[in-house]
Amino acid sequence: MAITGSTGGLGSALAAALRAKGARLALFDLDLAQVEAQAKTLGDVSRARGWATNVRSMESLEAAMAEAAAHFGHIDVVIANAGIDTVAPMATLNPEAFERVIDINLNGVWRTFRAGLPYVQKRQGYLVGISSMAAFVHSPLQASYTASKAGVWALCDSVRLELQHLGVSVGSVHPTFFPTPMMDDVVADPAGRALWGGNDKGLWKMVSRESVVRDIVAGIERRADMVIVPKRNTIVARAPGFFRRFIERAGFRGKDIQQAIALASSTGWNLPAEGHGHHSGK
Repeated sequence: MAITGSTGGLGSALAAALRAKGARLALFDLDLAQVEAQAKTLGDVSRARGWATNVRSMESLEAAMAEAAAHFGHIDVVIANAGIDTVAPMATLNPEAFERVIDINLNGVWRTFRAGLPYVQKRQGYLVGISSMAAFVHSPLQASYTASKAGVWALCDSVRLELQHLGVSVGSVHPTFFPTPMMDDVVADPAGRALWGGNDKGLWKMVSRESVVRDIVAGIERRADMVIVPKRNTIVARAPGFFRRFIERAGFRGKDIQQAIALASSTGWNLPAEGHGHHSGK
């Protein structure tokens, strides 16, 4: 089992819970010393090992996945957990900050899935993208974060359709606010406090990290399409995609998807590799 962002607030708690369930863990994060120290707390190298990995680099992820698969013998579950946040309005946010959030939170999930797929496919395993309730509830001053998390939800739905005939499951995880170092920054930030009131009551009240981890582990065990924490938010999360299942069944036949996969060009369009892509008015 591989997890990105393993030394963060959710990553570290999730890794500990999964290890307690008997999982062998490939831990991926930016700082080699931190991730190696984390691995040592979880057991010997046959049970947990860390790799310095950057989700902004396809080459980094491919190398880490290959080494982890060689070390453990296989990878059956990949958890794309690395993520960051910003709280600032579009008018004043540094464009580089917006692009960094999208690149880590959304592109990083795609890269993680892509790098892990060859190994997960062999085991008919499970790809997990850590999204958020922000995929459905779009806060002001968080365009980069909400767009990235909505994108992860959509990405997981699309990739699930591509991989279902291979026996590979894909799920997205949607917790509400819960305690992490990232949330400490949100609560401490004046803009964050103005928006969410310190996250200690009302709609934005935090739930326990333990409840989030427990429900994610249960979702992994059952290969869930979606994990929503707390469960009382299910109607909010399900409403935007209420018709999705009907549309998928009516509009995307399994054999048509497989035929499209076989016919697709690696450029993304029916163009040679040196082509410049396709531009539409949409």
